[in-house]
This record gives sequence, structure tokens and C-alpha cells, in this order.
Amino acid sequence: MKYKYNPPTIIKKIFRSFYWNTVNNKILLTFDDGPISNITADILNILSKHKIKAIFFCVGENILRNISLTGEIIKEGHSIGNHTFNHQVLLNLTDYQKLKQIQKFNTLMLEKFNYQVKYFRPPHGKFDFTTKKALEKLKLKNVMWSLLTYDYKNNLELVKFAVKNFLTNNSIIVLHDSIKSKDIIKDSIEFIVDEVKRNNFTFGEPEECLK
Repeated sequence: MKYKYNPPTIIKKIFRSFYWNTVNNKILLTFDDGPISNITADILNILSKHKIKAIFFCVGENILRNISLTGEIIKEGHSIGNHTFNHQVLLNLTDYQKLKQIQKFNTLMLEKFNYQVKYFRPPHGKFDFTTKKALEKLKLKNVMWSLLTYDYKNNLELVKFAVKNFLTNNSIIVLHDSIKSKDIIKDSIEFIVDEVKRNNFTFGEPEECLK
């Protein structure tokens, strides 16, 4: 497999309104697919230890399974992002189905937590122009990435290679709050923290990184 850590420049140019990097030369940590019992709590503990604020791009059905855990994410001062309700690939859906997947998530967050969602990330990073139109209609910021760690491969050496070679001072980093990465997620975060310090970079908070 040929790993792609940073999306192609041509795609970034076509979809200029999407966030591929931070705007303030600080690093933003993001976590996809949670919340997950016995994993999310470990992530929260490490982030608290290092005083890092992140975006958790959650799946609606996972929120319903873990209501209290979702509340903890918010209580700890992190942001909740929309990763659709059922984690379906948007390219396989009609325009109406796309909107429903996104709106159902936002409605859930409003009803359960009185939380207004600002950020979105498409499942598997797959989108098209109709996705862009849907997000503009719903006034959501689409947050992509500049550093995919491949932590879901459950191989810490892959993560280390990605971070050592592709970390920049304005990286948006993707990690996973999931069963696939549970064995290495704590070590992955700690390694990233060490590399950020070694390079004299700093972590930023979602609001400042995505103005």
C-alpha cells in the first residue's frame, strides 16, 4: 500500500473553503469515530494531562450508546464535530440522504446537550461538490487534515513515521477514537506531544485554529 499522509494539493485548491491546515500556525488534534467505551476516557485523560483541547468528530449512533461519555468530552472543554449519524460514505447517498445524515446528528446534539455543532468531517474523508453545498446550507465548517497518522492500522511505527516526516507547525492531525486503534492510541498521542515539543511547535484550540 502506498500511504498518503497529506491530501493532494489539487484537491485543496478546488475545495479552498475546507480547512486542510490550521490558520494560526498551531497544531490541532482531531479524533474520528467515537465516542467509544473504555477508549475515549483514556484519550481524555491524556489530553487533560497535557492541557490539549481537541475536536472529537463523533458518530451519532455512538453518541446514543455513550451519552455520559459525550458529556465528558464537552465538560473537558473539547469540541464535538459532526461525522454523520451512521458513518455512511456520503458519495453513496442522494442529496436528501446526505442532508439527513448531517442534520440528524446536529439535532441529536441540540436535544441531548443543547450543543450547537460548528464542525464537520465526512466519513473516510470522501466528499464531492454536493457535500460542499450541503455544508454551506447548514453553515458547517468542513475540517479535513494535513496529517493522516494511520493509527487505525494499529501499528505504532506507522504513526511514528508519519509524524516524524510530515508534522508541520500548522498540521491538522487525524487520530481515531476507535477499537481499531485502541492498543496504540495512548502511545500515539504521547509520541505526537514529544515531537511537537522537540520541534518547538505548539498545540492550538479549535476555535483559534479554525477561524
